[in-house]
Amino acid sequence: MNYFIKEEQIRFRHTDFAGIVFYPRFLEMLNDLVEDWFEEALNRPFSKIHETNGIPTVDLKVQFKKAARISDTLIKKLWVIKLGSASVMCGFVFEHENGDVCLQGEVTLVNVAIAEDRKEIKSEAFNEETIKRITPFIIENN
Repeated sequence: MNYFIKEEQIRFRHTDFAGIVFYPRFLEMLNDLVEDWFEEALNRPFSKIHETNGIPTVDLKVQFKKAARISDTLIKKLWVIKLGSASVMCGFVFEHENGDVCLQGEVTLVNVAIAEDRKEIKSEAFNEETIKRITPFIIENN
């Protein structure tokens, strides 16, 4: 079992007038983490996925625990809680370098096929290779 881990340095563009990360920027950072996981660990870069498929978020739970400020470095971790035939529920946590939790939650993604005319979208089971690559990230009771 593995975590997918990336670091992110908080930049001016992430912050609001109060000098802390503006909450929508956290969701963008989460999306970056998911996109990196798909490309680096699952060998499914979004640039290729979105030619015929998609991986939309269908459920998202977020708890904001502690502020992050410009120049902080966050350690972003992602793991799999549950793998379905066409969906994956992931846990995530963003921690300060000292281990303090800044953000945590769960995100459920669904693998979808997109019609050529882009008007119809329906769930589609993950292929065997993707399941094989996702499986090592399953962590129970984290």
